[in-house]
Amino acid sequence: MTHRLLQLSVTPQDTAAVSELESAARETLQHITTTPIEQLIPEFIDSIIKFGIKVLIALLIYVVGAWLIRKIRGLLRKIFEKRQTDKAIASFVESFTSISLTIILVIITVGTLGVNTTSLAALLAAGGMAIGMALSGTVQNFAGGIMILVFKPFKAGDFIETENGYSGTVSEVNIFSTKLTTTDNRLIIIPNGSLSNGTVNNYSGNRMRRIEWLVGVEYGTDSEQVKNALKEIVAGESRTLYTATGAPADPLIEVNALLDSAVQYVVRIWVKSEDYWPVYYRLNEQIYTILPQKGIDFPFPQLDVRMVKEN
Repeated sequence: MTHRLLQLSVTPQDTAAVSELESAARETLQHITTTPIEQLIPEFIDSIIKFGIKVLIALLIYVVGAWLIRKIRGLLRKIFEKRQTDKAIASFVESFTSISLTIILVIITVGTLGVNTTSLAALLAAGGMAIGMALSGTVQNFAGGIMILVFKPFKAGDFIETENGYSGTVSEVNIFSTKLTTTDNRLIIIPNGSLSNGTVNNYSGNRMRRIEWLVGVEYGTDSEQVKNALKEIVAGESRTLYTATGAPADPLIEVNALLDSAVQYVVRIWVKSEDYWPVYYRLNEQIYTILPQKGIDFPFPQLDVRMVKEN
């Protein structure tokens, strides 16, 4: 049979602590053996009474502390409800406050019993640091979620486009991630850390949006005829907004550029954000259908070839 030797490194502090324990044990044993039983009983009863008082005080501290924690949590809930704070933030702050105060209460209660809580506090601090380092990415996403929920660059129901190319309607925003539903009904989950540090294009952030069309017609077409035709198309759309209905400007129809093979007109109108795509597609079709009916043709690339006969 083989035996393994276990080598332990003992520091001077450890040696001193062991010596103190041995000395205290010897003194206690000597006191018990040399003290009459009639004297030991009152001392034992006195020790029990003192310890019982400590236990009662600790229980009282814990009960009162738990009651105060419940009151604080209820007060926070009322404040959040009054200010209509996001439910995710409210729930997190309530839970974090409750857990933190409960840990402090337990440390105070244990300290009341005479237990040294310095090592316990150091252990909790070291554990918290280790967990924080292990979950650094999660902590970043958590911080990003708090920023999004507090400052609200977008909310559920908004159509957004992210810096990494994803676009869709926000279906849910929570502490760690944001869920997007794309136009083809795919669900995309994006970490809040990247969202809070990147550029987000919120198409639903404002109540109104401007639509722009660039329409090219052949050279030689009467400018007023083109403008009047485009004005009729715009006027026929009931969802077009004007300054009288709150739009920043009335519809704009002007010559925008003189290109190589076309005269380009610009059409700009304001609509409600939710009407952007329906109006855009409808007027696209109207422009394509109505302008040729009025004798206004669209240009297309042409190539003139001349044949030269050499003698």
